[in-house]
Amino acid sequence: MMLVDEHAPVGFRAYDGSVVNGRDARAVIEVRSPAALRYLLHAPGELGLARAYVSGAIEVHGDLHAGLHAIATHRRKVRLRDLPRLLAALRSRRLPSAPVPREEAPSRWRRRGLVAHTRGSDAAAIAHHYDLPDRFYESLLGPSMAYSCAIFTTPGATLEEAQHEKFDLICRKLDLRAGQRLLDVGAGWGGLVMHAAANYGVEALGVTLSRPQAEWARRAIDQAGLMGCAEVRVLDYRDLGDQRFDAIASVGAMEHFGSRRLGSHFASMAGHLRPEGRMLNHCITRPSSRQRHRAGPFFDRYVFPDGELQAPGTVISEMHDHGLEVRHTENLREHYATTLAHWGSNLEARWSEAVAEVGERRGRVWRLYIALSRIGFELGRIQIHQILGVRTTADGRSGMPSRPDWERRPVRALPRGAASAIHDSPRTGAAHATAA
Repeated sequence: MMLVDEHAPVGFRAYDGSVVNGRDARAVIEVRSPAALRYLLHAPGELGLARAYVSGAIEVHGDLHAGLHAIATHRRKVRLRDLPRLLAALRSRRLPSAPVPREEAPSRWRRRGLVAHTRGSDAAAIAHHYDLPDRFYESLLGPSMAYSCAIFTTPGATLEEAQHEKFDLICRKLDLRAGQRLLDVGAGWGGLVMHAAANYGVEALGVTLSRPQAEWARRAIDQAGLMGCAEVRVLDYRDLGDQRFDAIASVGAMEHFGSRRLGSHFASMAGHLRPEGRMLNHCITRPSSRQRHRAGPFFDRYVFPDGELQAPGTVISEMHDHGLEVRHTENLREHYATTLAHWGSNLEARWSEAVAEVGERRGRVWRLYIALSRIGFELGRIQIHQILGVRTTADGRSGMPSRPDWERRPVRALPRGAASAIHDSPRTGAAHATAA
């Protein structure tokens, strides 16, 4: 029980039969074998805990989110004078190292050496996370196949309604009009490009580094009858050539670019925009510019290799200094906590299906990732910002209204039956969402 204080609503159980019952426990953490101690001894901190959980050496009975939240908010501080005694007690067991779960990516330096965010390393990092079976993501994300923060405008909104609102708010902030060209950087499974093409009459191009995502999106676009106006390609944003667009969206992509490349990224985006064109950057952020950008060892090795998060001020400065005049920003972190709660519920409801697709240990990675991310947004340890910028003309014209008008414009209702509009592909059997 040394991990938490006496008020923590979590209990502990060990393989030697010892039990500590927490007050009004909502979860019980079971240390199932000596392997858990071996992981903790040889990789103290979150990496050792992650290895123990992913491998099954530690189990959480009850509500995983509640158990981890209790540890995060009731953590007992270990005094420096106690550390030598604790380490000596562990070493006295003479426990050899435990095998690293095969789901873990190599350390940052072994993965890419001294060069970060090359085209090759970025493609490999994306493949590690996104190149999983389509059916896994379909069961996790639901019909929208939207893998980013939804926007819940009413307490009773469903996940699908909230994702529809997110897509539509982005389109309204970009002031999309029929006949315009939209670029979606990091387009995922094509939800935004389909929404924009179907509801705003634009020609939408999405780019992604994940081939399975692009293939899924192409089938969905074809089935929705949007082949002439929506497209998702496997393409690095650095290889767009001299193409120009009326608007650019980047939703959940910037986290993969690296802090040192933010300036060149935004300069490139400004160069692809027509004068008075807008860019909406939707990204996870740190709450303080004093915090490190790199992800911790669990997220770096199991979830998003090479991922980096910056404070909103850093992102705004890079946008503003590289050709995009920032006009509006908002923090949506509570919405992301709710989104993650929905994804977690989907995963638990379809756990046997998820395990069949990706294996139990990969499924446990996702359980842990979703629960920890939700706690991070709930406690304000990570945030998410939408930042809207515009490329002004040489004489300073922005084309922006005197005050933001996107909230006053009517929100298009979710099409009837969209929440259940999933169809089997005649080629692969994979499910495809219709255009919102």
